[in-house]
Amino acid sequence: MKPSLTTSACITLFATIGFTSCENMSPEATGVIAGVTSGALAAGVAKATGASNAQAAAIGLGTGAAVGTIAYIVAKHEATERQRRIAEERARLAYERMSAERKAQVKKRRYIAVSTVQEKDDKGAKSVMIYDTESKQVVGNSVYDVKTAPKEGAVQKYDSYSAEYVGS
Repeated sequence: MKPSLTTSACITLFATIGFTSCENMSPEATGVIAGVTSGALAAGVAKATGASNAQAAAIGLGTGAAVGTIAYIVAKHEATERQRRIAEERARLAYERMSAERKAQVKKRRYIAVSTVQEKDDKGAKSVMIYDTESKQVVGNSVYDVKTAPKEGAVQKYDSYSAEYVGS
């Protein structure tokens, strides 16, 4: 790797960490900064390793888009029996109602996110749980309280799961 690229990568990384850890930034601003800087860094690395300009741009855009889609989770906690039961029921119904074409798209990703009921101590705009379309079960027992309600069809990251939000 070229020394100038290494220096630029380090500066970009430290700037990203510094800006995205500001507590007064909105989730949208944090996502934009993280996405743009990650995309720029990925494009630079791709270009330095011999990718063409078009390939580097595609790699940078893809990386930036992926990093910018992380859900802003306000709290993560154990689900109540009621939350788990309702999430499983809603996810199963949403999956069953999908067309065969839509199911095939969702299966490529494997996981869907579905809202569940909010209990009195929940902190976000929505409480979301993850459903595995292969095992046909809710994954784990975690509820993610998200700051803003996800849009239907939006793919977001919840811990290590990339899941498409299908609503309730």
